[in-house]
Amino acid sequence: MEWSDIRIFLALTRTGTFGAAARSLGVSHPTVARRLQTLEASLGQKLFQKNTDGLTLTPEGTSVLALAESMEETALTMERRLAGQTKDFDGTLRVAASDWFGTWLLPQVTRRYAQAHPRVSIELLTATRLYSLSYREADLAFRVVPFTEPDIIQRRLMTLSFGIYASAGTSVDQDSDGTGLQIIEDMPTGERYEAGWLKQRLPNARSVFRSNSRNVQAKMCAEGIGLAVLPRVIGDRMEELKRIEISATPPTRDLWIGYHSDLKRMHRLRAFVDAAIAVLAVNDE
Repeated sequence: MEWSDIRIFLALTRTGTFGAAARSLGVSHPTVARRLQTLEASLGQKLFQKNTDGLTLTPEGTSVLALAESMEETALTMERRLAGQTKDFDGTLRVAASDWFGTWLLPQVTRRYAQAHPRVSIELLTATRLYSLSYREADLAFRVVPFTEPDIIQRRLMTLSFGIYASAGTSVDQDSDGTGLQIIEDMPTGERYEAGWLKQRLPNARSVFRSNSRNVQAKMCAEGIGLAVLPRVIGDRMEELKRIEISATPPTRDLWIGYHSDLKRMHRLRAFVDAAIAVLAVNDE
């Protein structure tokens, strides 16, 4: 029995289809099917049953699931701890962050880091989902919610202020209830709970566009599509936008950085954290 086969088994358990498992592992559909056949042959048991919704575990598959997960945790712990002993300033550092953070805040951090450590390659992962630090989907992450995974070392970097923005030619009465106005709404994700805030403050405004991308919201707002709530680090830097005042101010959010405790001695990671603190904590809004 090979560890690669166990990874296939766990991916199929979590995704339910050959295609989704293949995508999650970065391999082909036939490879997943072939490795599963090899594993089932070595165990002499069928681990999955096909149905209209995909794959479900057989009783035999369920009986070995906990053992497979235990093997995975052992392998991941070994991988993290070996990586955590790395003292060289070369290789790749995987950073997870939202797209707007990667556009508007991360470049200053990366410039400072790259000047000191030019042999390290930064790989930025952006998505609406939260990347797992325990599974080493990323080495470190920036989030606007505290980390809840076990064994994560985290620090609050700064407080993010938000504003209500409109295109430069738009005028809005401070006491407006939204009548005659159009708004751009955020979409709820794992990190953001403020979706719908602007609609609550301007109940008579018409929602004309929704997106889970801050950058898209900002560009649509600049084109005059509607009002939008944006981080001030975006809105205040775009000449096409102007910040408007109404009777309420959008809530602030805290920005957090975190990494797994097994990587605390990885020199290239620690240096990046130090660069982020030096750049962002000083510029705390």
